[in-house]
Amino acid sequence: MASRKKHNSTLTYVAIGIILLVMFAANIFYGSVKIPFREVLTILFGNGSDRASWNYIVLETRLPQAVTALLSGAALAISGLMLQTLFKNPLAGPSILGVSDGANLGVALVMIYFTATSYLATIVAAFIGAAVVLAIIILFARKVNNNVMLLIIGIMVGYVASSVISILNYHATSDKVHQYVMWGMGDFSNVSTDKLPWFASFSIAGLILSLLLTKPLNALLLGEEYASNLGVNIRTVRLLILVCTGILTATVTAFCGPISFIGLAVPHIARLLLGSSNHKSLIPVTIFAGAVTALLCNFVTLLGNASSPLPLNAVTSIIGAPIIIYVIMNRQNIQYFN
Repeated sequence: MASRKKHNSTLTYVAIGIILLVMFAANIFYGSVKIPFREVLTILFGNGSDRASWNYIVLETRLPQAVTALLSGAALAISGLMLQTLFKNPLAGPSILGVSDGANLGVALVMIYFTATSYLATIVAAFIGAAVVLAIIILFARKVNNNVMLLIIGIMVGYVASSVISILNYHATSDKVHQYVMWGMGDFSNVSTDKLPWFASFSIAGLILSLLLTKPLNALLLGEEYASNLGVNIRTVRLLILVCTGILTATVTAFCGPISFIGLAVPHIARLLLGSSNHKSLIPVTIFAGAVTALLCNFVTLLGNASSPLPLNAVTSIIGAPIIIYVIMNRQNIQYFN
């Protein structure tokens, strides 16, 4: 039985790895400008093309966008998995603690109250807003031992941030509101090659920390009391999970805008693929599944009229909402926290 599960896990890794490579390639080879397959390969291998515009499109636009989608999907998916385990709630996601709402508030303040808003200012504002909310949540986490109460506090903090954003938009000009709404649709193309190292550094650091939390997360599946008996410091683990998810969510939101549903839906896809709640295999599958989902959503935005991409969050919602409905309807058949 154990060997069969191991065999199934191996097949899952191989299958999802192949799909990841295919989707990554699709994001690089397809776009609004038709570039021959051979030319794209030539550019990727460093030989370059006779057309400077093609070199720029592949290396400065498509490649950074594909890498950004890959890392964003992985970051949001693993954040959702950790929060669902921490709160023992299959409907918990990266936005549930208000961290993304804090980032939204920071961006809203900058966009609405400053005439000229640079991309760097937007990123800094998003990080500051997310950091403030995360600090508030961590402060409450030190004083509140009940995860349900902490979850409710996070939701309330998010509501406060959303309310302030609504007030700001009410008093803003139509141009400023439109600018903020466009940012709120999410976009993986915002990260250029010079900003990609910063984005990748924060994302990879958060992903590494999530891998280091494998054993504590498995212990939490057994209940906090049992985990404590195993020597797990519940308060420290809770803070580490909050910091990790906060860093990952803030990074993606700051650079790409708020991305919906990926963090909420992908952990369920990973559980369905594995039929297990063991984080030793669930974490890597969730990371890969998140990357595949984000790449798929980014690719779908370019279909149809590729010169005018669809809003990213419209695509993630179309893909994510049916998954959540399926999870709700078949909750008893999916292995969650046992």
